[in-house]
Amino acid sequence: MTSLTDLREVVDVVIGVDTHVLTHSAAAIDARTGGVLGEVTVEATAEGYARLIELADSAGMLRVWAIEGTGGGHGAGLTRYLERRQEVVVELDRPERARRRNGAKSDPLDAIRAAREALARTRLGTPRAAGDRQALSVLMAARRSAVAAGTDAQRQVFSLVIAAPEPLRARLRGQKPPQMLTTAAALRVHASWDRETIATVTVLRSLARRARALADEAAIHEKAILAIVRSWRPDLLDQPGIGPIVAATVLCAWSHPGRIHSEAAFAMLAGVAPIPATSGRVTNRHRLNRYGDRQLNRALHTIALSRLRYDDRSRQYAQRRTSEGKTPREIRRCLKRYIARDLYRLLEAGPTTP
Repeated sequence: MTSLTDLREVVDVVIGVDTHVLTHSAAAIDARTGGVLGEVTVEATAEGYARLIELADSAGMLRVWAIEGTGGGHGAGLTRYLERRQEVVVELDRPERARRRNGAKSDPLDAIRAAREALARTRLGTPRAAGDRQALSVLMAARRSAVAAGTDAQRQVFSLVIAAPEPLRARLRGQKPPQMLTTAAALRVHASWDRETIATVTVLRSLARRARALADEAAIHEKAILAIVRSWRPDLLDQPGIGPIVAATVLCAWSHPGRIHSEAAFAMLAGVAPIPATSGRVTNRHRLNRYGDRQLNRALHTIALSRLRYDDRSRQYAQRRTSEGKTPREIRRCLKRYIARDLYRLLEAGPTTP
């Protein structure tokens, strides 16, 4: 995040962009008056991006772009195009419906809203970095997909074995999942079997081979993720409870130094900052934060569980808070907040790639 007093003091024009798969709608807004200087809807291609530059040139030279989905969203291509041309880009979230004026919705209106929302903010988000961060993001998405599909295939194998004809059940009964997959993948069809048994064996073999192939694919992605983390931020792997997948999740959310303005903002992004919930005579009460980056929240939860089991300092902390009357859930929440603080300081101060 970038902190500034007032965007009107540094630019003449804000170009808001509402991004979609095939088209982008842009509106140039006068930074001082908020008036609309021009609007255009273009195709999401290099030729369309060039037309957006023409709109910006006609509106003013001192400008900033306010774009939705600059990272892995529909605005990623436009963001890269603009950054190659040394344009200044800030990132915006997509609007909640309740915040749209009288429920009005159109692409040009959303582009105008994006520009005016950027003018109203005192802290503006910068796009996540490309390079190693984007490579990690792509590999993590592919690994998650492979793991999810492989897990689904394993469940189907287990369910089929339960309902399979008795000869098959007897052969696979009592086996643990890895052994069951190996046995099922090696099954052969015999012509003397009835149609039900043949169909069950064929499907079991197919699902087992699929699950094993997806496991191999996930392992390949994890190896590539580990190589990037080791070359970029090996210091993360030295922290207790942090492996390559957790480290990659943290790096994808953090991106680069200066993007997140404080450790409190990083905790809010991770969904581990407690939300005040006081009212009337009820004071000092907080709610669980269910917002933010849920993948990052899950990564911090994994770190907390690991440290509570293997790290002496974390176990001593848990014992002390237990004696104070805290529940295990409350202790984990507190520990995740401390982990977020330490990680942010480490990330901001530690080594980075050029």
